Amino acid sequence: MDESHPARTGPSKFGGLAGFFRSRWQGRVPLDRLFWRDMVLVGTAINIASSVLALILLGLKLPLWLVLAVHFTLVPYNLFLTFAVWRTAEKSGGGKASLMMLGSALWLIATVVA
Repeated sequence: MDESHPARTGPSKFGGLAGFFRSRWQGRVPLDRLFWRDMVLVGTAINIASSVLALILLGLKLPLWLVLAVHFTLVPYNLFLTFAVWRTAEKSGGGKASLMMLGSALWLIATVVA
């Protein structure tokens, strides 16, 4: 296999995205990274951006169904992150893992309500 072979050039965007979800669902990502980076930092930033966009759409007096659709679009992603944390924490065990499970549940409630 030479350097120009597709397998050597790295994953495609779709493969990378599928790999992202697969690795988290299967618990191959460290719990600290999954909780703090993926959920608390990145997830919260994405949710804030979505909420701001929904508020802008509401301010522009666009239909309520569109505003609600934008606001709730991320619920499946939020559920995924929460369940991924739970699955990984169950494998890890311990008090820290239990606190991260509780934190992820509270984070999910906050992102859906806010």
